[in-house]
Amino acid sequence: MTTDDFQRNRENFCYRHPDRQSFVLCQRCLRTICPECQTPAAVGVVCPECLRDQQKAQSPAQRKAERQWSRPRAVSASSGRPIVTYALIGITAFVYLLQLIPGFGDTVTGALMFTPAYLYPAWFGVFEPWRLITVLFVHDSNGIWHVALNMLALWMLGRSLEPLLGRGRFLTLYLLSGLGGSVAVVLLGFDTFVVGASGAIYGLFGALLIIGRHIGANITGIAVVLGINLVITFLPLLYGGGVRVSWQAHLGGLLTGLLVAFIFTRTRAVRQRRLQIGLLVAVAAGLVALLFVPALFPALVLG
Repeated sequence: MTTDDFQRNRENFCYRHPDRQSFVLCQRCLRTICPECQTPAAVGVVCPECLRDQQKAQSPAQRKAERQWSRPRAVSASSGRPIVTYALIGITAFVYLLQLIPGFGDTVTGALMFTPAYLYPAWFGVFEPWRLITVLFVHDSNGIWHVALNMLALWMLGRSLEPLLGRGRFLTLYLLSGLGGSVAVVLLGFDTFVVGASGAIYGLFGALLIIGRHIGANITGIAVVLGINLVITFLPLLYGGGVRVSWQAHLGGLLTGLLVAFIFTRTRAVRQRRLQIGLLVAVAAGLVALLFVPALFPALVLG
């Protein structure tokens, strides 16, 4: 074909813009379209007219889903590796190594562990509220299984949740869930000493359950794993024995994680960012407010 023949062949030019050369065809009508007229489809691109016809043929449910998932969201995927997850694992592993140092490990454990007595100076003469969070980074130094299983769970859950939520929201979820676990220990196990990140891990389980359900994912596997863990948590409690499992921290972390995830799913739009932050602050304030229950109603927690 000569140059003149090529120029005279209208199929080599966009049907809506005859002065624009193109070699891309609409996947429905097979007419030539320029980049301005191309709309990405499931396979290839479509022209504006075919796009309108396709939209007219959509059911109300399809149009609603398209509007919902095309609007900007506050909960969005973040690029790159789950840095916060790796950082949390790294900090926890470093603390565990410090706990293994003879003559120094007990000092580390004693400085980071948590018991409600550290929050009420009027009764016990000490006030160290940071232990509500530092407890997440210290584990039982008598065996590696406690820290290993928690970090394995954090690695598995963090790889899914952190890219989905973003680093800031994931860290907020982790810390609030851990705080919720510590608050539950205050309310339900006032005389106990606890270590470990289990409260935060259960919060991640709950969040993955809520968020997975919201985006339409198959959450059967998550629900089964969570159910097994709950059985492991409460079975020793039902049958007695000396198993050292802080079911209070597990329960508190789970409930807090469910609540935080619900907030995330209901405040996804960019215009709702301030509302989301306000609700998260309210959750944190509510958890702190619950710490005043023992001082106001000591009979409820001291038995």
